[in-house]
Amino acid sequence: MSHSASVHASAVLVGERAVLIRGPSGSGKSRLAFDLILAGRSGQLPPAILVGDDRVHLDTAGKELRVRPAPELAGLMEIRGLGIRRCEFTHEAVVGLVVDLAAGDAERMPPPEALQTEINGIILPRIPIGEGISPLLLVVAALTTTESSCSRNVADDCLGQIGNHISRNIATE
Repeated sequence: MSHSASVHASAVLVGERAVLIRGPSGSGKSRLAFDLILAGRSGQLPPAILVGDDRVHLDTAGKELRVRPAPELAGLMEIRGLGIRRCEFTHEAVVGLVVDLAAGDAERMPPPEALQTEINGIILPRIPIGEGISPLLLVVAALTTTESSCSRNVADDCLGQIGNHISRNIATE
């Protein structure tokens, strides 16, 4: 392994891949991590387990980015209103998605380059999430849907009369 680094982030293993959650202090990293675990328990997502909360270690192994909990915080998670709680965790996972909370480049229709990031030379899918947007909804959507073939060209969407550009007479047809 190479490029080991400790970062201010949380991570949750959802199914086979981890969601790495980054953002400034107070942006909701711990809350999103706990929401993902609950979504896994309720069946909205594959089973989900904490990797680390608040600080995690990132390592590269081949073409994979691996995440581990900081040893002193392993199995600990902050739950606002309850404080620091102990919970089940995994010792390592491969990162499959990066979520950036309070992202300055979050947009309703983000350009393709905003939907990926490079960490330690590894390019990963990314979701930039702005203030006031529910991160859980976007992450669940990213993990449970596939990209539409028509999303590549917004002009075609308008010509095809889909999305918010539905023909005025569609309701009367």
